Amino acid sequence: MDAFSWVCPHCGHAATIRDEDTCSDDSILSIENTDGYRCLTSDFIVCPNPECGRFSLSATLREIGSPFRPSGSARPVYTNRPILRQWSLIPESKAKSFPDYIPKPILDDYGEACLIRDLSPKASATLSRRCLQGIIRDFWRGKVKPGRLAKEIEQLEGLVDDDTWQAIDGVRSVGNIGAHMEEDINVIVDVEPHEAQLLVELIEILLKDWYVAREQKRLHLEAIRKLSAEKESARKVKKGKCSDS
Repeated sequence: MDAFSWVCPHCGHAATIRDEDTCSDDSILSIENTDGYRCLTSDFIVCPNPECGRFSLSATLREIGSPFRPSGSARPVYTNRPILRQWSLIPESKAKSFPDYIPKPILDDYGEACLIRDLSPKASATLSRRCLQGIIRDFWRGKVKPGRLAKEIEQLEGLVDDDTWQAIDGVRSVGNIGAHMEEDINVIVDVEPHEAQLLVELIEILLKDWYVAREQKRLHLEAIRKLSAEKESARKVKKGKCSDS
């Protein structure tokens, strides 16, 4: 198998997956039936990051053609046809891993939105809208007056960079999501799968660009202040020794 790029769903580590990191197995439905022949492929991938090492498991169901036995072959051969279904079994969703300093209710809504994105796009979008409102109210506490989600989004103009504002505001113009931004965030409306995906990706961008970036900035500035204090302390000690001599 050719090596391929992959991002671990557990730790977020980007890696190149080789034969020693993955294994797969096919289960063939070879019994004649009214639905047709099927192949279920299970794929294990073990994260090569030494700090993680966890495995992911996915399954793919394909339609296959009628079996035939090439001359001299002891086993039947099946021809692959279109993929019918795919499942992420471990972990259950494609939710990205985010630090626990982000409020738990926000991460819970995000995780559930990812978990049911394919099963129920409209329920996923509902959770994403609630997650978006939770992010705005928490991160911009004191600067955005609570109200309807659409009004809260309007208040962000001037508080965030123009690209981010346009992306958030642009969600209101997309299909049924936009048509119901003025409604209660718990109202379930019809949503296309790509619309639910759009909202999930927006949540991921905001979590990364706001919470993660803020924490990284805080840690970096803290390291600079600590270094400055250490240098100042060392300077005073050196000065004191010079005075004693």
